[in-house]
Amino acid sequence: MTTTGDDRTTAMTGPWWWERWRGAALDAGLAVLSAAECGAEGVAFARDAGLPVPVGVGFGVLAGAALLIRRRWPIAVVLISIAITPAQMGVLLTVVGLYTLAASELPRRIIGALAGMSMAGTLVVALVRANQDMAEGSPSIGSEFIPFFAVTAAIGVTAPPVLLGLYVGARRRLVEGMRERADSLERELQLLAERAEERAEWARNEERTRIAREMHDVVAHRVSLMVVHAAALQAVARKDPEKAVRNAALVGDMGRQALTELREMLGVLRTGDGTKAKAEKPAEPPLAAVAFAAAAAASRAVDEDGPCLAELEELVGQSRTAGMAVDLSVEGEARDCSAEVEQTAYRVVQEALTNVHKHAAGAKTHVRLAYRSAEIAMQVENEPPPEADASSDARLPSGGNGLVGMRERVMALGGVFVSGPTDGGGFRVSAVLPAAA
Repeated sequence: MTTTGDDRTTAMTGPWWWERWRGAALDAGLAVLSAAECGAEGVAFARDAGLPVPVGVGFGVLAGAALLIRRRWPIAVVLISIAITPAQMGVLLTVVGLYTLAASELPRRIIGALAGMSMAGTLVVALVRANQDMAEGSPSIGSEFIPFFAVTAAIGVTAPPVLLGLYVGARRRLVEGMRERADSLERELQLLAERAEERAEWARNEERTRIAREMHDVVAHRVSLMVVHAAALQAVARKDPEKAVRNAALVGDMGRQALTELREMLGVLRTGDGTKAKAEKPAEPPLAAVAFAAAAAASRAVDEDGPCLAELEELVGQSRTAGMAVDLSVEGEARDCSAEVEQTAYRVVQEALTNVHKHAAGAKTHVRLAYRSAEIAMQVENEPPPEADASSDARLPSGGNGLVGMRERVMALGGVFVSGPTDGGGFRVSAVLPAAA
């Protein structure tokens, strides 16, 4: 099995340039065989060249041992085989050297040039040797067949190892490419899984924020009115029992309304009937699917069951009943808008009135709603509280969750939200929403 990149570096367990010990053992064995072959052929070379036999044998052994470096320097091995071709030695060295060269990552032009040089050298040596044998009278074939046998011998020694090396090199590169693609796909899948988890976490955070915002709007407004009526009840309990009874009834009604809205909100978080779920014990869905399903279910519930602008008069009436001097003015022709837009507009007015109850009790308040061609504008502005309530913080922006929640609602629909103190010492909340979310 071949390895690439960091895996190849990690897999390097052999000595020097070998990746594994078995590769080193194979090259050492080939080098011994080649050295033995070249050493034996060096005897005839020494006799023909008039050299001492030990010199020819030593030359052949050194040349044949070059296979030991075939993986590190394949070009050098092929050049050595070409150089000793005139000495009629090194057939194994030539074959293995050409195979290693063709299987390497060297450019094809270099491989072709060296293979051509080796073939030419083998062809020339075969022709010369055939002619020498013919001169000595030893060949049993005609001279017209000598070129054919020389070409056949040159091609037979050169072409097979080169073609086999090219095939093995191409296959190795293909396997390495497929492994790299598999690693890349694995990294992409891991990245997609991480992104899916991030999206699931984002969906959970968004849903928690939305639920917290809804509960804040409902609880803060209803409880603020209940506190106001409770204070009025305490003040008139002995002086005007009938008014105290009415205030107590109002407190009870508002408490029931708050509980009803809370039940509707919490109901969308339930997955279904508890008994049925226990009986069936379905497999737990993925965390991302749960988060997105909860967000979608909660959004649908809010769109279908949430308040609308038609209930704005009732909302203002509740504040009037609590003792607030508030007037409502509507400009333009009233029309139905998307549920998200109407609910957001309602919640903005509701939270603004709640802030007036909390921070500017007794202040006169003006609620304005304007239907325009492509948008809906709303504004809640309160005047400075009476002198008796001068300790309130109406002159400072709230900066609490109420204003943050209103801004988040409006910005989520692509609207504009502005809030801040007025020149006269009051406070103003303004919002503009597109008619179609």
